[in-house]
Amino acid sequence: MLQKFQRRRFGALTTLFDLGRLRALMRRSELGLVIAGAFVGVTSGLAVTVMSLISRRMHALIFGIDEADRLSSAAIDNNLLLLTAPIVGGVLLGIMLFILARTRKKPMVDPIEANALHGGRLSLTDSIVVAVQNLVSNGFGASVGLEAGYTQLAAGIASKLGYKLQLRRADLRTIVGCGAAGAIAAAFNAPLTGAFYAFELIIGTYTIVSLTPVVVSALISTLVARLFAGDEFVIDVGDFGSIVPADYIPALLLGAFCAGVGILLMQGVSFIEEMARKSSIAPPLRPAIGGIVVGLLAMISPQVLSAGHGALHLNLSTEVAIPALIGLLLLKSFASAISIGSGFRGGLFFASLFMGALLGKLFAYSAPYFDHATLTPVIYAVVGMSSLAVAVIGGPLTMTFLALEITGDFPITALVLAAVITSSLVVRTTFGYSFATWRFHLRGESIRSAHDVGWIRNLTVERMMRPDIRTARAGISMEEFQRDFPIGSTQRVIIVEEGDKYAGIVLVADIYASPVDTVEEGRGVADFVRYRNDFLQPLMNAKQAAAIFDKTESEALAVVNNLIERKVIGQLSESHTLRRYSEELDRRRREVSGEI
Repeated sequence: MLQKFQRRRFGALTTLFDLGRLRALMRRSELGLVIAGAFVGVTSGLAVTVMSLISRRMHALIFGIDEADRLSSAAIDNNLLLLTAPIVGGVLLGIMLFILARTRKKPMVDPIEANALHGGRLSLTDSIVVAVQNLVSNGFGASVGLEAGYTQLAAGIASKLGYKLQLRRADLRTIVGCGAAGAIAAAFNAPLTGAFYAFELIIGTYTIVSLTPVVVSALISTLVARLFAGDEFVIDVGDFGSIVPADYIPALLLGAFCAGVGILLMQGVSFIEEMARKSSIAPPLRPAIGGIVVGLLAMISPQVLSAGHGALHLNLSTEVAIPALIGLLLLKSFASAISIGSGFRGGLFFASLFMGALLGKLFAYSAPYFDHATLTPVIYAVVGMSSLAVAVIGGPLTMTFLALEITGDFPITALVLAAVITSSLVVRTTFGYSFATWRFHLRGESIRSAHDVGWIRNLTVERMMRPDIRTARAGISMEEFQRDFPIGSTQRVIIVEEGDKYAGIVLVADIYASPVDTVEEGRGVADFVRYRNDFLQPLMNAKQAAAIFDKTESEALAVVNNLIERKVIGQLSESHTLRRYSEELDRRRREVSGEI
């Protein structure tokens, strides 16, 4: 009896962990995707917890502070340590960059690019490398946050799981969004923030199908992180009374002001990166030089070190003079731009929150000029941190929910919503990019969000063309052409020179529609050749092919292997291109609506 029970239990476990059955469950059932999202939530929470603990341990060992303290708010009197620590971190990171340049040729892909271009495919190895680089940068004091490493590692694990389960393209993108949602939710103890971070910035859209797995991942990740770390990111805004209509005017102005500062910050990072590229300094040496600058800034104020968690709480809970706020804002902005521009790995998520809080407190000193406004400096700080984060990172609802979850107050959330919408509108109309998409733009990628545009790049001419083509040699006579291609045998014939080099297209109907005395007048097939310099290439996508059809006003074009050899390898018609494009477009629409 016992043996029979054990066999049944073992059989149940085998069924549960059978990879083939799991794949079938995930692919045919929405419940399966929710289960996958829950598992990703566990891994994301663990990844964030481990990285956070490692970072704190590094700060304690390198800077000699207590593990319970935050680096940016710790009292460090050793100026030599403040100077040398970022330099050592830059040297270590430079060694890693040197090794990677020799061993890995492909650029690393982040979750936004993976979902926009690659259908959610992320390299787990690259994600681990990015996380390690982020830990080295943050651990030695570079002015960057860990959120980039959190999302990269969590999304990389999620993508690997989805690949093993052979998920469809849309489901894999959703699972990658689950990883990013879990990472941000665990980092800020804010599941709603994590979920909408995924919807707005990683998946690019909100659907009923993606809602449950993403929210489940965010909730479970938050619980896992709190279980092991126990730390909460909460801001006490104090007693400020009720929000009145007059409070919205300064909040809207603060949102617009933060948008301008965010644009300047993004352009400042790009300017430093461009200066580094134009200089003769080798890429592996740039982080060490950036470490020198960060170290010098840290000697002025240690609050520029790391992401700025401790410094944010320190400046919110105490009264700070205006010159000190301005000085710290400039120092932190410069330190963050130098850190990222010189090659340190990390992001501007928390740095933008910290700098936004400083801007908010500075703006609070103009509050007396707004009649009947009732806001306190801390509330201005919350509005400022959300507004600047929207300008740099994007995601208006993400930052609105962050304000709600860190304050627990609904009236201030409505105020934040008005400010972040203003900030987002100003950035989109005057600049057009977030920090991530701006860097894609500088690389030549036309990515404005995580919306799936990779499918159209995969819909190439090579995949759509017909290889069975009818060709004729250049110089063929009219009699030979009519003998080889009787009327009705084909619509068009591709003329090729020696080595199958493309020379043009002849429409069979043109030959038979010509007058009878064409031969007597000395006209040959060459006189009927069209599109001599118009053709398609295999790697063109459907959109590019459709543009060429429209420009040449042709119904079909030849496909050549490259611009040098121009060897004909196929033929593609405009009608087939538009039909395939419409089919794929309809498929993506049905995926978004949850029909498939």
